[in-house]
Amino acid sequence: MAAYDLEEQEQLDELKTWWKLHGNLVTNILLALALATAGWQGWNWWQRQQSAQASAVFSAMQTAATQRDTKRVRDLAGELVDKYSITDYAGMGALLAARIQVDAGDSRNARVQLAWAAEYARDPGLRDLARLRLATLMLDDKAYDEALKQLVAEPGAAFAPRFAELRGDILAAQGKLAEARGAYEVATAKLEALVKEDETRQRGGYREILQVKRDSLGAAK
Repeated sequence: MAAYDLEEQEQLDELKTWWKLHGNLVTNILLALALATAGWQGWNWWQRQQSAQASAVFSAMQTAATQRDTKRVRDLAGELVDKYSITDYAGMGALLAARIQVDAGDSRNARVQLAWAAEYARDPGLRDLARLRLATLMLDDKAYDEALKQLVAEPGAAFAPRFAELRGDILAAQGKLAEARGAYEVATAKLEALVKEDETRQRGGYREILQVKRDSLGAAK
């Protein structure tokens, strides 16, 4: 029994010695972990708060859009960008504001909204959609080179046919018929790739539109 007590005492002495050597380090590590956990939880809470507040602003924006209150829509879009840019609602708001402004004949401010969304929207799909709509406005304004620049970066697969189609529209407007035809063929190929990935998609009508655009150019050279 005495031998057991002695062995136990030796272990206790070793533990005390180890703690003297490493106790501060262990304490600091545990403190750092606790602070990191608290910080992460605080960050998540703040993000949830931001998202909830941004959702309320976006809801008010949708109401203003229904009422065709262009100024109110523009102001709320600005609030989303200024205060809640880390949320998806900022990108959604910029796209909605752009649509309302286009309907109101204000393409200049619409382009500003779309340019922001194309650069800063959190969701890649929203960025692609913003670039597509921005290039479409630029095409309408005959800013062909600017429009083509918006289409340089490859979009997500879902947008790839539309990007290639719009590139064809711009090239056709420039009189570059052979290049336009090639772009429509690329659009058709990308569409076929999507159909193969998901046979349930109903894209027959869109395929026909691309075919008509391509064929209307004739044997362009």
